[in-house]
Amino acid sequence: MAAAAAMVWAPILEEGVFRFDASEAARAAAGPSLSFAEPRRREVVLLHEGAGAGGAGRPAVVPECEVVGDGVHRVWIKLPSGTSFYGTGEVSGPLERTGKRIFTWNTDAWGYGSGTTSLYQSHPWVLSILPDGKSLGVLADTTRRCEIDLRQESTIKFAALSAYPVITFGPFDTPAQVVASLSHAIGTVSMPSKWALGYHQCRFSYKSSERVLEVIRTFREKGIPCDVVWMDIDYMDGFRCFTFDNNRFPDPKSMVDDLHFIGCKSIWMLDPGIKKEKGYFVYESGSENDVWIKTADGSPFIGEVWPGDCVFPDFTSERIRTWWARLVRDFISNGVDGIWNDMNEPAMTTTTKTMPESNIHRGDANIGGVQNHSYYHNVYGMLMARSTYEGMMMSNPEKRPFVLTRAGFIGSQRYAATWTGDNLSNWEHLHMSLSMVLQLGLSGQPLSGPDIGGFAGNATPRLFGRWMGVGALFPFSRGHSEAGTVDHEPWSFGEECEEVCRLALLRRYRLLPHIYTLFYVSHKKGTPVAAPLFFADPQDTELRKIETSFLLGSLLVCASTLPDKGAHECAHKLPNGIWLPFDFGDSHPDLPVLYLRGGAILPVGLPIQHVGEASSEDNLSLLVALDENGKAEGILFEDAGDGYGFTQGDYLLTYYVAEVHSSVVSVKVLKTEGSRKRPNRNLNISILLGGGAMISSCGVDGEEVHCTMPSEFEVSSLVATSELDLKERLKTIRPIPDMDEPSGQEGAELSKTLTILKSGDWFLKIVPWIGGRIISMTHLPSDSQWLHSRIEIHGYEEYSGTEYRSAGCTEEYKIVRGHLEQSCVEESKVCLEGDIGGGLVLQCHISILKDNPKIFQIDSSIQARSVGPGSGGFSRLVCLRVRPTFTLLHPTEVVVAFTAINGLEQEISSDSGEVTLEGGLLPNGEWTLVDRCSGLSMVNRFDRRQVSKCLVHWGTGDLKMELWSDERPVSKETPLRICHQYEVTDTNLPNRNSFLGIV
Repeated sequence: MAAAAAMVWAPILEEGVFRFDASEAARAAAGPSLSFAEPRRREVVLLHEGAGAGGAGRPAVVPECEVVGDGVHRVWIKLPSGTSFYGTGEVSGPLERTGKRIFTWNTDAWGYGSGTTSLYQSHPWVLSILPDGKSLGVLADTTRRCEIDLRQESTIKFAALSAYPVITFGPFDTPAQVVASLSHAIGTVSMPSKWALGYHQCRFSYKSSERVLEVIRTFREKGIPCDVVWMDIDYMDGFRCFTFDNNRFPDPKSMVDDLHFIGCKSIWMLDPGIKKEKGYFVYESGSENDVWIKTADGSPFIGEVWPGDCVFPDFTSERIRTWWARLVRDFISNGVDGIWNDMNEPAMTTTTKTMPESNIHRGDANIGGVQNHSYYHNVYGMLMARSTYEGMMMSNPEKRPFVLTRAGFIGSQRYAATWTGDNLSNWEHLHMSLSMVLQLGLSGQPLSGPDIGGFAGNATPRLFGRWMGVGALFPFSRGHSEAGTVDHEPWSFGEECEEVCRLALLRRYRLLPHIYTLFYVSHKKGTPVAAPLFFADPQDTELRKIETSFLLGSLLVCASTLPDKGAHECAHKLPNGIWLPFDFGDSHPDLPVLYLRGGAILPVGLPIQHVGEASSEDNLSLLVALDENGKAEGILFEDAGDGYGFTQGDYLLTYYVAEVHSSVVSVKVLKTEGSRKRPNRNLNISILLGGGAMISSCGVDGEEVHCTMPSEFEVSSLVATSELDLKERLKTIRPIPDMDEPSGQEGAELSKTLTILKSGDWFLKIVPWIGGRIISMTHLPSDSQWLHSRIEIHGYEEYSGTEYRSAGCTEEYKIVRGHLEQSCVEESKVCLEGDIGGGLVLQCHISILKDNPKIFQIDSSIQARSVGPGSGGFSRLVCLRVRPTFTLLHPTEVVVAFTAINGLEQEISSDSGEVTLEGGLLPNGEWTLVDRCSGLSMVNRFDRRQVSKCLVHWGTGDLKMELWSDERPVSKETPLRICHQYEVTDTNLPNRNSFLGIV
């Protein structure tokens, strides 16, 4: 809505911004009979579109729109054929979003997959790279749930239930200009403190002050850099926010003092859920000040989270944000350096994973006023982060607040950093983490990173080391792991992995002068810190899909996310121009390869253990890569590293230039900005020659430094020698061992060989070694992922008894058809078999039908192989249970629909809890999971003669649809069998309470 944007984004229209009001155009097209939710007129602002736009005063594209019978406001923009789409904020899956569809609805998406359509943050924004390399951005100015559909070629489609303006940015000559224009409209990133750009170590949870100090002291003893340690919810007294456990954290201020003494900061979690408990000072204060979100009847809403029954502050009110900010201010007095806002989608343990949309927020008039939760849901996390940020400012206006938020909205970067949520410890999530960080940067949030090593499950040594190698170069660098997993500190996976982590983090700290400068530029101009490779040459279409390389300004990072290949063994596509490889004498098979663009100067610091160890008078190094004209340039931003003196001129921004004259390279200061005095320090110059070779010279910073270039013959010799030395050095380095087994029993993730079934409409991932479990079920035409799980829980499971986790779930299956000789085997049919004891096997045939590839079939049975004659040839009592757990992307919009054997039409919704169907109430051969939001249905057909019971269980954001056979003994002649099929169709049921209608 228009009012929401005024506060949430505070748009400042820059050149090249065209604002199109969908509500006004739709009203004109549809006539006066349609009603609009709170229609507000927005002035259409028409400014010139920037260089190359083709004429000032006219928008480059004019969106079309309609309001359909279900009240959905749709806008679509058709662009030239060959356009590539990016953006859409925090999304999993590939970097290029062409062909994808997502929904902006902040969701607690633990263990998300590549096809999950709603994650923790909402960014209704699309960046378009046109065929000629020019770029255009489009923002749907709505806080409500919004569909972003990019499945039709070169077409952007938005759909939401209320009117909203659409704002276009550009077209501009480059995508960097589009992102900068967006950032000036929604707000650029707050300048982070320098320590916040160091490495962060976290775990759920370090459960005592002694353990916290032990971890950081180990970093120091082992010479592994680290600046920050994090406290998850276990530091609290019974998960009560703003409290400390008196036994495990009896004196937090003393612990923080000890951390500060060894150069480490501390960050502490605060969730929005406040325990509903008389005598708890936060609850009492909030109740007295009437700060809680209300239900439709006006009473405080109560939802269950970690502490049990909780109430939730209504951050849409400035008065209530100030109440929270004062609590934060007082909390900071314990020595807290930063705050972590988690669970603020808001998440809770309900089927929908959040609070009812009918809840009431008493928002301020300038952001929309009193509205139900569906209006404010997507901005709740951002408003909480804003309130936390303002509380830290209250505590000490001379320090820059550090806030990390899980939930957010476009513009959140003004108040908080973010991370990519509860990812998994597997190679797929390592690969996705690069695209996710880049996608957030393209959507205006440059300060982000994943949980290095993966949050859920146990990393293997190579996976962890490889992840740290690239994660150490992300804008935000933090390792984090879930309770119940093995330790995930850098030294937890053996000596080889520890050494890789040490090298990776020392790289980061040497590059901190450059990274800090990139953040200053981003803060001032709105450009990304980490950018996709196509930013180097938007016209080169081959660069648009590259996901394992990224740019940090002029620095190119080329990584590998393949378990069996290091970055040095991969063929990396480089942009046009000069790109020179270099290292710090630290090249390693498990570290990324680094390149510097020709024409760039890269500032480099000393290898330090934490930011506080550095001094402004330390030696400064400049790496110089000359362009084809023998020139280079670069900048370095320096200030106090914290505080706001830089806004008053207390900084030094140095523009360095280099140029060759008569075989002599001269490096000097071209100009400076700011009033800060240049430190008295030595300056080391290294001229990159290619192949990792370089020549060096020394001088004093601020004075001209000269370096004589060798002859062409000498350069060729130096390059050849350097390349040979590197090759020989890599041979002598012990890479991290490739372990098939993860480091612990839990969370065995995707570290073993997968079987993939791919044919027709389906893409299935199967792990044969545990229960024959299907962990991913993707319908390709609709790009919908109906099932995604980690290996040891949920997904498609089978059991051989009526009790939960009966035999058949955890036994190792063998492949009896199909061969697993590669890391990922692709089949259209596979048969799995597992020994479940007592002479019985559980056999599972999974196939995609040749005559109808829209359907895949699972034919499962319990068979007697060697039942003794003393038993009459019959086994023990067994029951075949088929138990898929489907991920619900829109829980409130999902029903299970079927016609029962008795002829009655049935619908089971999420408020039904667990439902058992037997006898005449059984589905008559099929039942359907209907997602009215996406307009798709999953039909499950079965032979009802084989099924005696069906069970529906609604969980927290998921749904179990079980098929049970009879419980009886089996013989060789009388196996138990359930054969059933799955097919995805368009929704064909009445569209009651539909959100987006039928696809």
